[in-house]
Amino acid sequence: MVMRIGYDAKRIFHNRSGLGNYGRTSLRILPKFYPLNEYHLYTPSPNKELWPGEQKGMPVHVPKRPIDRLFKDYWRAFSMTKQIAQDNLDIFHGLNNELPQGIHKTDVKTVMTVHDLIFLRYPHYYKYIDRTVYRIKSHYSVGIADQIIADTEQTKKDLIHFFSVPAEKIEVIYLSCNPLYYTLVDKEHQAKVKAKYNLPETYILCVGTIEERKNLLSVVKALHQGNIDVPLVAVGRATPYLKNIKEYCATHNLSDRVFFLHHVETIDLPALYQGAQLVTFISFFEGFGFPILEALYSKVPVISSIDGCFSEVGGKSSLYVDPKSVEEIIEAIQRVLQDSSLRQKMITDGYAHAQNFNEDVIAHKMMALYEKVHSS
Repeated sequence: MVMRIGYDAKRIFHNRSGLGNYGRTSLRILPKFYPLNEYHLYTPSPNKELWPGEQKGMPVHVPKRPIDRLFKDYWRAFSMTKQIAQDNLDIFHGLNNELPQGIHKTDVKTVMTVHDLIFLRYPHYYKYIDRTVYRIKSHYSVGIADQIIADTEQTKKDLIHFFSVPAEKIEVIYLSCNPLYYTLVDKEHQAKVKAKYNLPETYILCVGTIEERKNLLSVVKALHQGNIDVPLVAVGRATPYLKNIKEYCATHNLSDRVFFLHHVETIDLPALYQGAQLVTFISFFEGFGFPILEALYSKVPVISSIDGCFSEVGGKSSLYVDPKSVEEIIEAIQRVLQDSSLRQKMITDGYAHAQNFNEDVIAHKMMALYEKVHSS
């Protein structure tokens, strides 16, 4: 079955992290395994730095009318629907929690991916205007979508709880990660990357935006209160929350044991993961948790949070703690650092679990869903 499939590609072109990575990964693996389909990208404006323009079978659509080029957000929310209908698509996939207004009045079938509903579960992490807009867009979109993809079972439960979406309308399809993590780098390359960023020989790694929800401060407190002598390397975009962490480090003489990296090249990340003693991702809540999967592919033990989606991604052999308990974090870190047999089991089982997220598995599940929607 050959299909013409369109995508809301704004974040493919303009978001360097999770949401952008999801779109870029999807549009890399689907044509790889299903090259006969047509894949159309819709974006208010292209950005060749993140996505190198049109590729074979993957035209990029931008606003055509001067008024739409001037009011790009309006085009994406409303006017894009007319353009989609004119392009005779079989399916339009909203990659990030929303669909354009009025698309249910066209003949185009719709799929949307919902990554999380954190703005409803933990509204205090968001500005009032942001969560209001997110709620309106999400409520409309989940109501009109022919099928919804949830990143995890946790997100599926939240869709049912907050929006009363019928369970049969939701398909859980996990994410894949950059294939850079599929290959192990040698010790010499690891050493070069460590030298490039002035890092110590051994360290604990934490990857993710340095914001309150990611809970990095609790890991820093564990380092201090547990007298853990292995340094911590935190990789991620800085937010005002970073000030709290730096103040704690200064007060407790940790400034030379906690390293912050805010601008790491993607090509260097596999070496940073593989050079770590362990990876901590002890967030209060996530929709998925890419760093967990990246660590498993890198054959590094993972400590994450109990509850939520974390065990879905981390598997049975990762360690899970209460993110509010510094004592549990201390105990888990010490176990991984001191117990070599436990560490090896976590590495072996974790890598085996990661194979459930391989790109061929994800591509086949997503295409099966498209075919189901198209034939319905």
